[in-house]
Amino acid sequence: MKKNDFILIIDMQNVYTKNQEWACLDTEGIVKRITELTEKSISQNIVLTEYLPAENPVGTWKDYNNVYSDINSNKWLNELIPDIQKHTKKYPLYSKSTYSSMSIPQVRKQALNAGRVILTGVVAECCVLYTALEAMDMGCKVIYLTDCTSGFTKEKEDATKLIFSGLCPLHIQMMTLEEYLTE
Repeated sequence: MKKNDFILIIDMQNVYTKNQEWACLDTEGIVKRITELTEKSISQNIVLTEYLPAENPVGTWKDYNNVYSDINSNKWLNELIPDIQKHTKKYPLYSKSTYSSMSIPQVRKQALNAGRVILTGVVAECCVLYTALEAMDMGCKVIYLTDCTSGFTKEKEDATKLIFSGLCPLHIQMMTLEEYLTE
């Protein structure tokens, strides 16, 4: 853990919790680990993101928003999980309407000014993956906290790790929370 790390908490919304349509494998577990991370971090450079549909989507996002209109229109599903929501009292929350959190200008700027970008959140094989790839393209060193992210299935989580393994250690490093906190 380094003081100039930028910790990014991606899309920890109710729709990804147990028994919801987009439930991830370990959302509840990563909520606890993300909370531990924020409490023990020496960096105050922490940001949360949320996915909200664009008002005027373009291209395939139109189809995406039509297919998932029931989820997109449900206020509760789109809210942050309560134990994550409390972090917005101390850290900023930014909305995005694409997969990558790097599409948010404030996030992009903080990532470029940080020593490393620390990734947590959901969905491993979607928003977290896209954020990681874009951060790497920007020239950022990325740390993927394997037990602070979750995907829809173990196979998809493993596929994400397989993709990242081809980019290790130059562009990305995979760590557990414990490894990160004690490095």
